[in-house]
Amino acid sequence: MAKRVVEVKNVITRFGSKIIHNGVNLYVNEGEIYGLLGGSGSGKSTLLNEMIMLLKPTGGAISVLGKDIINISANDALYLKHNWGVLFQSGALFSSLNVKENIDVLLKEYTKLNQKTRDDIIKLKIELVGLKMDVLGLYPSQLSGGMIKKVALARALVMDPKILFLDEPTSGLDPVGAQEFDDMLYNLRNMLGFSVIMVTHDLDTVWNIVDRLALLGNAKVVAEGTLSEVLKIDEPTVNSFFKGKRGLLRRRTNGK
Repeated sequence: MAKRVVEVKNVITRFGSKIIHNGVNLYVNEGEIYGLLGGSGSGKSTLLNEMIMLLKPTGGAISVLGKDIINISANDALYLKHNWGVLFQSGALFSSLNVKENIDVLLKEYTKLNQKTRDDIIKLKIELVGLKMDVLGLYPSQLSGGMIKKVALARALVMDPKILFLDEPTSGLDPVGAQEFDDMLYNLRNMLGFSVIMVTHDLDTVWNIVDRLALLGNAKVVAEGTLSEVLKIDEPTVNSFFKGKRGLLRRRTNGK
């Protein structure tokens, strides 16, 4: 049986009178790329933010790497921050810091490594994401959208995480850049063995690299499993998401 790195059980989330989640259940296996899908306002990013302790659900339970994050101790919270990496939709780079300094932030905060060792780690991560060393002195305003995503990914990888949490990682990228990012993420997962949980609207990403997914709708998970399993489910949210014109075109492209 595969080891579960994330478990979400009966999560309820309310913002005032608005119900975002009403009994969400899902799990993520070690080493897989897991997609969180759904329409706008379905609570995908909210759920991701709950997993990384930026938001607290109204009810239910969330476990990450075996730690109960709803009632977590300071030591366990620090352990998780050492063992996960996060890439936000915009990249969330610090505009006043250059690339090297942006990547160094986590190393300075969570380790006691000397500067030379940190510099070596930063250079390795920059190479892993396919960037050249001459970007280290550049500032976010000097980077293209694709470069910002790669630098943010390098920062997310800098602590050698067991889990990567990604919020719309290909948003704003052209088709070539999005495909390049997908291929890089897939290859890095295979090489380094981390698990990936990503919020995405990108059907190409889902077809190409996602192992399993959860589709959110009506404040719950309406479908979970591999893409082939989900496509067999006759449910309104599944039908509108995957069986509309864009979904059918993607299926024909893949011969399915």
